[in-house]
Parts: sequence; C-alpha cells; structure tokens
Amino acid sequence: MDLGPGAGGTADGLGDVIASSAKQVETATAMTTPQLLVIALGGLEILAGLMIALNFGARFFAMLMAIYVAVSTVLFSDFWNQAAPENAAVVVDALKNLSIIGALFMIMGYGRETRPAEAAYGDV
Repeated sequence: MDLGPGAGGTADGLGDVIASSAKQVETATAMTTPQLLVIALGGLEILAGLMIALNFGARFFAMLMAIYVAVSTVLFSDFWNQAAPENAAVVVDALKNLSIIGALFMIMGYGRETRPAEAAYGDV
C-alpha cells in the first residue's frame, strides 16, 4: 500500500473493503450495521462490568470503559449547542458520565493487588 502524498486512493480502497465486509455481515445476520454495533457495545459493557466486578483484568477493562464512556459523552451529550434551560438534563448526564470516568480512573490506578488491613487507631 502506498501511504505517500496521494494516500486518498488507499483510504478509498480501504473504505470499499470495509463497506463490502459490512454488507456481507448485514446480509448474513439480517440486521443493519447500527443494530450490530448496539449489540456489540452492549456485550462490551456486560463483559467489562463483569471483569471489573470479578477483578480480573480490571485495569484493562476500566480503560476500555473509560474510553467508551468518554466517546459516547462527546457524541451524545451536545449540551454546548443548546439553550440554557433546555440543556439542564443533558448537562446532568454529561457530569454523571464524567464522574463514572473518574471512578474508572480510580480502578485503573489501584489495580488488582491486595492491600493489608490497616488498624483504625494505629497500633492499638
């Protein structure tokens, strides 16, 4: 593949390959691409939630979920293009997603190692 100054042809060719593959999958499953993406993302949410809850690969799956939540927040919380009173619910949802991302960062930071129990009042 040539990725030089005329890489537009390469991108167009790659787009044709992806489009034909997507069309084959749509025909085989009798579902549209958005329906397939919703099912795949729902599976990702369930799998990542279970893996985080079971503490198996928690850092990796927390990173995947943080990326997923951040992208979905930017794509679906368009509060910056709405008037002030009408955007209140969307702002609340965006702030909720921001707090979820913060919790996922905490999971990424702590990881899966166990820590010894600390005495509440020192060495009593």
